[in-house]
Amino acid sequence: MKIIVIPGDGIGPETMAACDEVLSAVSQKFQLGLELEHAIAGHESLKSLGATVTTELLEKVKNSDGLMLGPMATYDFKDESKGEINPSMFFRKKLDLFANIRPAKTYPGIAKRTASDFDLIVLRENTEGFYADRNVESGGSEMLITPDVVISLRRITRQCCERIAKSAFELAKNRKKHVTIVHKANVLKIGDGMFIDICRETAKAYPDIKVDDLIVDAMMAHAVRAPEKFDVIVTTNMFGDILSDLTAELSGSLGLAGTLNAGAHYAMGQAAHGSAPDIAGQNIANPLSQIISAAMLLEWHGQRKGLAQFKLAAQAIEETAVHLMQTAQVTPDVGGHLKTDSTALAFVKHLLSR
Repeated sequence: MKIIVIPGDGIGPETMAACDEVLSAVSQKFQLGLELEHAIAGHESLKSLGATVTTELLEKVKNSDGLMLGPMATYDFKDESKGEINPSMFFRKKLDLFANIRPAKTYPGIAKRTASDFDLIVLRENTEGFYADRNVESGGSEMLITPDVVISLRRITRQCCERIAKSAFELAKNRKKHVTIVHKANVLKIGDGMFIDICRETAKAYPDIKVDDLIVDAMMAHAVRAPEKFDVIVTTNMFGDILSDLTAELSGSLGLAGTLNAGAHYAMGQAAHGSAPDIAGQNIANPLSQIISAAMLLEWHGQRKGLAQFKLAAQAIEETAVHLMQTAQVTPDVGGHLKTDSTALAFVKHLLSR
């Protein structure tokens, strides 16, 4: 398996270096034959190549088996005419990575923000919705009409609703067989109405799966009060973006949240958090989100290619992460005492000794 590795901005080079060590170790242990090819995007690419991401890099990714993307200083990139392109958006759009898969669960040894343990997945449509940078073929869908009036458009399509709905039910059938549709159809009657209808229609092919739906603001309250009641949550882009950060934080920290962006042919593992420039270079960033995202990428590849050892490798990474949390061999933000690099060393040591 060939993986393009892009460290990113801020803390990205530190957390991705830790992830590299884990991937090399798991490749050795399970004979995966991983080939890690490093590339640049973000500020480093803008400085040396004149753009935060290039078409040449896109072709390189298309000719690989997966992409690991580090955190990006997305807020810094405001003017595409100057090469300031959001790399995360770029890959999601150009590779048609329509499913953003974000597990959130409580871990032993990590202080959770709720009374109950939980294990859920937020499945977010990734390519349309209220995001102005991915709604139209060229330009943006947010417009300054007058100095005092802005209009932002949302795109919802049948194709995107159908494929994210199917992905949700496919996930749920191997879990607790429960899908919750999250929407705002009480005010977005046409767009979210279509989304609900398509999810309900898709559900007919999965009669063993329980289906319910909640308005997004009520969902936020329910997620805080009783997250253990949920299994797979499917929703549109912006609602899923907000909800997945909430559920990750409820589990103990956004730094524990792995993310896989998947499409029909490509996938990208990506840490859930940002580039955190305020702590960059201090060797204190939590690398677990990046590492757990890598495990999700390995499992995706194994499922796609029918390679059992990749699923075993992903499970080993997950179980090692749990062990490190239980034994406080993690960074201080989640109750440990280690630095970024020493967390990676502890991870590799336990992984290879299993």
